[in-house]
Amino acid sequence: MQQKVHLHINKISLAAMFLALAWLFPFISGQIPEFGNMLLLMHIPAILAGFVLGPKYGLILGFIMPLTRSMVFGMPPIYPTSLAMAFELATYGFVSGFLFRWLLKKKEMDVLINVYITLFAAMVAGRAVWGLVQSLIGVLGNLFTWEMFVSGAFLIAWPGIIIQFLLIPALVKVLYSSRVMDKFIA
Repeated sequence: MQQKVHLHINKISLAAMFLALAWLFPFISGQIPEFGNMLLLMHIPAILAGFVLGPKYGLILGFIMPLTRSMVFGMPPIYPTSLAMAFELATYGFVSGFLFRWLLKKKEMDVLINVYITLFAAMVAGRAVWGLVQSLIGVLGNLFTWEMFVSGAFLIAWPGIIIQFLLIPALVKVLYSSRVMDKFIA
């Protein structure tokens, strides 16, 4: 019982840290939307939360990160940006947490390969959800075209995608190899 309580306290503490990082990282881009759309800095804590804390925490944190940041700092704008990002980041957090744990149970591949597969799948799923939500919002008045999706999801975001593919696997590999994540992976 005491270990379970201790585990929940650890998870809540790490969740608060990931939320704080999601609030702070966009200041690196000067809160300039053009740079933020290129660097995707708020995506990193959402994806890491899924890897480290699991799908449930990843989903919840991913969803609240952009919405709470909008409320506290006024950026990104709640409608339509934060709303679409909430679903996108929730998808990143859930997929990275779920798929990473599922692949680990298979024990067929190296952990780093699992991380790359998971990261790729989470990024594709998150971008697809972002495009779907943007399209649904478009029905309400902001037309969202296929060209806008491709541009926003890939062409403008390529620097952030590269940063994620370099940074996240290295961080997860270090955390996993040092056995920091052992107590969170059941």
